[in-house]
Amino acid sequence: MGEVKIIITEDGSHSLYHAELNETYHSFHGAVQESRYVFLKEGLDFLLLSFGVDKIRVLEVGFGTGLNAILTSEWAAAHRVKIEYTTLEPFPLKSEVYEALNYHEFFEDKTVKERFLELHNAAWEKKFEQNEFFTILKTEAKLQDFTTDSLFDIVFFDAFAPSKQAEMWNLEVIKKTAGLLDANGVFITYCAKGQLKRDLSAVGLTVETLPGPPGKKEMVRGVKR
Repeated sequence: MGEVKIIITEDGSHSLYHAELNETYHSFHGAVQESRYVFLKEGLDFLLLSFGVDKIRVLEVGFGTGLNAILTSEWAAAHRVKIEYTTLEPFPLKSEVYEALNYHEFFEDKTVKERFLELHNAAWEKKFEQNEFFTILKTEAKLQDFTTDSLFDIVFFDAFAPSKQAEMWNLEVIKKTAGLLDANGVFITYCAKGQLKRDLSAVGLTVETLPGPPGKKEMVRGVKR
């Protein structure tokens, strides 16, 4: 992975700027508010309210800063819903980067910082149980190479934008991702490109265009009915 540097987004939370791609890891309008809106509100909350699940298997495409993972871990404990979280990241961050991130400041409980670092410091390719409700498996596999016997209830598709990482958004990859979803599985992403919506429909998902997080007009959710 190329050089990254910490930036401050408009809600005060950190993100990273990837110099080689000329791209940020999160919305400049606010990293924490974007992740909470896209992946918790329109993802996990939707899944819980729509299907009444008591256990959720998550596949995250892009562990990145670990923001989605710590938000999900805290959500699992608060809702008392067991979550098995599998996350893909071919290019893990160096410790001096993730140790400097300020996401703990956006929780009332400041011990979140310790749990955030636990997620980053947990061994790769090995399950780590953070609490009775949250287990994580981090793997350095690329999505294209990822193999598993499991199906998932929700996919957090958080790759870099199609304009920067087109190979992550082609029909072949979208088809593979949809194939990893169980019945009523949810594909959730910040992206709202027309081609993505057409591809999700083509692989059998029911597609919804939703209002986007602050600063973004739209986002997409697909459901495997």
